[in-house]
Amino acid sequence: LQRMLSIAVEVDKSPNCSSCKIADVIFPFILNIPLRSQREAFLNTMESQLLRCKLLELLFQHSCDVPTTLPLSLAKILYFLSHSSVLLQYQDETATWQRWDEMVQYLSLLLMSYQNVILAFPLAEHLRSSLNDRMDLIIQKAKPKLQDGDDISHLDIQLKIEDFISRMQQVLGQPFPLQIMEKLCMLR
Repeated sequence: LQRMLSIAVEVDKSPNCSSCKIADVIFPFILNIPLRSQREAFLNTMESQLLRCKLLELLFQHSCDVPTTLPLSLAKILYFLSHSSVLLQYQDETATWQRWDEMVQYLSLLLMSYQNVILAFPLAEHLRSSLNDRMDLIIQKAKPKLQDGDDISHLDIQLKIEDFISRMQQVLGQPFPLQIMEKLCMLR
């Protein structure tokens, strides 16, 4: 399935457009996956970083009280950190802190996927371009185009992390597990 999804993204002239279409179709099914381990297995095994970005972006947009119109960028990922609530409806008796833990886990996954799409490996840095255009861009050693929202400061990151910690403490009403703090440090 993951290989087929990856090929479906790549065969289109615009991988960005096809990943949006495929993500729109798959998204309702992700909302209905009952267990965190199953959701994580699906998302972690995705071969297409671009499709993973789109799915996670939809997931976070769905969890925001006020969705944003920003294009996917580092600023949008920080927006999700500040405005997302617990992502999914749970059918089991999952503790509230575990729901927040899953949200931070998916934010980290979104950030890693976004970095792979934009900045990472020479072959991956133009994932939003078609295969034909991508080869030309690699030969020309063209640098990928960053979004306006990719220029964020350390202060922006620090303020959003502190805001998130404060918001989570209000919801939990107790000190939260070290596991979440470690994930926040990695996200930072």
